[in-house]
Amino acid sequence: MRILMVGHYPPHGGGIANHLDNLVRELRKRHDVYVLTYGPVKPRDFEREFIYQVTVPNIFGVRGISFSILAAQKIAELNEEFNFDIIHAHFIGTTSYAGVLAKEKVGVPLVVTAHGSDLDFMSKLPLGRYFVKKSLMEADVVVTVSHYLAKKAIHLGAERVHVVPNGIKPLRFYSLKKKFVTFIGALREYKNPSVLIQLAKLFPSESFLIVGDGPLRKELEKNAPPNVRFLGYRTDIDKILSQTKILLLPSKREGFGLVVLEANSLKVPVIGRNIGGIPELIRNRKNGILFESFEDLVEAFKLLLEKKTAHKMGCLGSKVSKQYQWKTISRKIEEIYIKLHSL
Repeated sequence: MRILMVGHYPPHGGGIANHLDNLVRELRKRHDVYVLTYGPVKPRDFEREFIYQVTVPNIFGVRGISFSILAAQKIAELNEEFNFDIIHAHFIGTTSYAGVLAKEKVGVPLVVTAHGSDLDFMSKLPLGRYFVKKSLMEADVVVTVSHYLAKKAIHLGAERVHVVPNGIKPLRFYSLKKKFVTFIGALREYKNPSVLIQLAKLFPSESFLIVGDGPLRKELEKNAPPNVRFLGYRTDIDKILSQTKILLLPSKREGFGLVVLEANSLKVPVIGRNIGGIPELIRNRKNGILFESFEDLVEAFKLLLEKKTAHKMGCLGSKVSKQYQWKTISRKIEEIYIKLHSL
């Protein structure tokens, strides 16, 4: 099959670019996969002939709407050349709306994937809600990475919804002492990193890491006690998790929570807020612990400071994470394509 992926893609960073990178690598073993992404970018040499882009102004609001219009035109041009079997847009909003506009011109089956913030955030904006609802209703298939997002998609008008979770790529395990309590994520309000600061003040003998960057960093550094270290944005997550004994995920909203699986794959138990897609990944008191209040978090933390308990949950987490290998995930996406193509 000839497949066109639309959305953020390396060298762009972020969750969607990472998702697409791994999915494309697997699908290319059996199919011709092309990518249309936000420009300007310099494609990687090994795939230069398969990557296309439209250049848009880097201004919030203008960027997305410009992409919808320009990408729709580009999709039609590329389809004239390659005759695609499937168009698959990632992120419900202006990106997926480019697929909707293109579908009206070329008639190629359209798959759209909801990754989290699109349905949690974009759907609450006046114009964004239009793009979201139109995309969900016009797509031939809507894929969501969690059942939590599937319910949201159906509520917003989607009818043909399939749940296919994110996958994880193998992480290298380093034989290092597990000594840190770690937060990994954007330093933004919805990720709620300030909870780690509160916890660090209560447990001064423990060492805490905050990995990531964002607008809250200066404020967090100002309020942090001496037992908290800020590492900024890092790419060596495997090395960091190899030194982590507990991962904390206190997000106020989370469509999936990939970092849970990444931590589990290296036998790290996770304490996560009982919200969004997190409960679909954390089997409570099996591979981690769910919490709702700060008091719950403190009790969960005390429990996981017991080495035997943490080790047991970490080992079970390693088994759970094996269900989310990209080879398995890509096959599920491929099954959706094949059914659509055969109609």
